[in-house]
Parts: sequence; C-alpha cells; structure tokens
Amino acid sequence: MSNQIDFKSQAESLREQLVAWRRDFHAHPEIGFQEHRSAGIIAEQLRELGYQVQTGVAHTGVVGLLEGKQPGTVVMARFDMDALPIAEENETDYVSQNPGVMHGCGHDGHMAIGLGVAALMAQRRDEIAGTLKLVFQPGEEGMNGAEVMMREGVLEKPRPDVVLVTHVWNDAPVGTIDATPGAVMAAAERWHCAIRGKGGHGAQPQRTVDPIVVAAQVVVALQTIVSRNVGPLETAVVTVGQIRGGDAFNVIPSQVQMEGTIRTYDPQVRETVLRRVREVIEGVAAACGAEAELKITPLTPAVVNDAEAVKVVRAAARAVVGPENVFSGKQTMGSEDAAFFLREVPGCYFFLGSANAERGLDAPHHNPRFDFDEGALPLGLAVMMNALGHYLL
Repeated sequence: MSNQIDFKSQAESLREQLVAWRRDFHAHPEIGFQEHRSAGIIAEQLRELGYQVQTGVAHTGVVGLLEGKQPGTVVMARFDMDALPIAEENETDYVSQNPGVMHGCGHDGHMAIGLGVAALMAQRRDEIAGTLKLVFQPGEEGMNGAEVMMREGVLEKPRPDVVLVTHVWNDAPVGTIDATPGAVMAAAERWHCAIRGKGGHGAQPQRTVDPIVVAAQVVVALQTIVSRNVGPLETAVVTVGQIRGGDAFNVIPSQVQMEGTIRTYDPQVRETVLRRVREVIEGVAAACGAEAELKITPLTPAVVNDAEAVKVVRAAARAVVGPENVFSGKQTMGSEDAAFFLREVPGCYFFLGSANAERGLDAPHHNPRFDFDEGALPLGLAVMMNALGHYLL
C-alpha cells in the first residue's frame, strides 16, 4: 500500500455524494433478483468511469472491471444490493417509497461504498498493477445470489486472487472496524420435519398417536444436542422456528410440520450436529410410535477469513480509524452468502461499525426502524481503498 495516498481525505471529500447515493438507494429498495433500478444506476456509473461492465449476471448482478497498465493481482470487491420484505417505520426524508420493502440491513450503504471505490480507483487507472473486479451482487438475503453468480462464472475471466467484503454493522459504534481471521459467520442449514402419527378424537387419545406430543418431546430433546453433544468451547445453534399442526380444538391431528435452522462454524461440529438432529428426531418419533420424515437443506457455508488478507485489512483500518478502534474476535451465528466466494478464493469479510446510540441510530439489522450513521460510509470507503491499494497500487 502506498503511504503517499491519503484515501481517508479523498473518501471524506466524497461524503456528500456517498450519502446522496445511499439515500437514493434507500428510498427505492428492491427485493433480491429484482434490483433492476439499482443495477441500472450502478452500471451507468461504472460505464461513465470507464469500466468494462457486464450486466444481467445472476439476473440483476453487475460486474465492473478496471484493468491496470501493468499485470498484477486481481482483486474482487463484493457489494450486495438487495433489500428486505419489511415495512419501514422510520420517518426520514429518504424513507422507502416502495411499500413493504426496505433496506433494513445496510446494503444501500454497501452500494454507495462500491460506487465510491469505483470513482476513486478510476482516478488512478494509470497507477494500477493488476485488475480490480467490482461485483454488485443481487439476492444476498436468503437467496444465495453469490452462488448463482458463481455458477454464471463471476469468479472467472479473470479469476480473483483475493476477495474483500465489508458490511455495515449496528452492533458496533461508528468509527470502529472488526477484521477477524478464521470463521466469522456461521454455516447455515434449514431443516423441515413431518411427524406422522394417528389422528383421532381429542377425547380418545388412547386410540391415537398424537404428533403434537411427539413434536413437543422433539423440541425438548433437540435442546440437549448443543449442551451434551457439542464441546463447551465449540459453538452451535439448533433452533425450532415453526410448528404447524391441528385444525380443531377437539381433534388430534394425524401430522405436525416442524421447521428450524442449524448454525455451526466448525465442519466437524456441523457433521455431529446434523447427525444428532436426525437421530434425535427419528428416535423420539419411533419411541412414541410415530414416523418422522426429515429433510435438511444446506444454505450457506461458514464465512472463513484468510489470515493474510485480514492483516492487510487491519493495517488499512488502522490508518483510517486508529489502532485503538480496530478490533478482532467478532463472530456471529448469522450467515452470509459471501461465504461461497471466500470458500473458493482467500479474502476478508470485515465489519464496519455503523451505530450511533446518541442519535438513535442503533436499531438492529432486519428491524423496521433500522438506520445507521452515514459517517460510516467514508470510513468504509477509505478502509476498502487502503486495502485495495495494498494489492493494486
């Protein structure tokens, strides 16, 4: 990274534009794979800056390439675009104009930072040794847009040597950065179970096999997996999120549907938990004279950061927010489909502190009152530029 470049000042000079971009995106949120307006704005900006632009990747994704005059590292930076099916409850000038849809996770800010990166790097095209690959990704929220983009070749032509991803984070105050080596977000599975018993009259339970009672025992038994099958220094979550069964107060139904999620970091812990979930559900059902049909669907792998890439990002962050505001150790049981990219290419997924409790900007992600301190935008841009500069300038 060139010590001659003051990206913090340059990013700060773009603050007004970053905020304008972010607020425009925020006011016009779009659900995953429907981000047509957002993608159009991004593609137009990239073309004006001289990028090679590819659109329609994974339906609405946009890829911008900026090739330097000298060969070198290929660096990919990912920025997600999609919003959430949530009715916004904020009262701001930039509140969502799309009823029932809002940017409740900060992806509006990510797009703004991405456009800021595009603008600042375009100014230094002649200095670049390597290639910058900007990926504006659709469908991060539960749709695995990253995996779809990979199937359509986003990691090829050219293949990146390193991947950088940032995410605004309202669990941490604005002005802080967390970059942690190893697993930082969990692998996620969705499970669905149909418990089939024998229905009958509510006054004659002895003539039935009550699937509601079986489901209740399954819920309790599942709680022992983390406490008794996973080591106390390991991490896992087994959650029952839905139970559906029965249509009348005096009828024992013939079946109950259950759904939930499983979250883990370590592959061996994951295999243990998946095995025990199946054994517990099928075993409890059999012991009660019922049958259980279980389907476990993998969603995303764990987000695992490369130690060397983390060092680069931490150095980049120290130059922007100071060493006292750069942290390591943040982990969350949430999941992120950037994991698909990071499973194939080494890189760093870092958290950009964005909360400001004094201004009331600390609602959690996916909350109808989510908003963040826009002072995070130039800071995130500066950190990203410093990290990119390490590889390309």
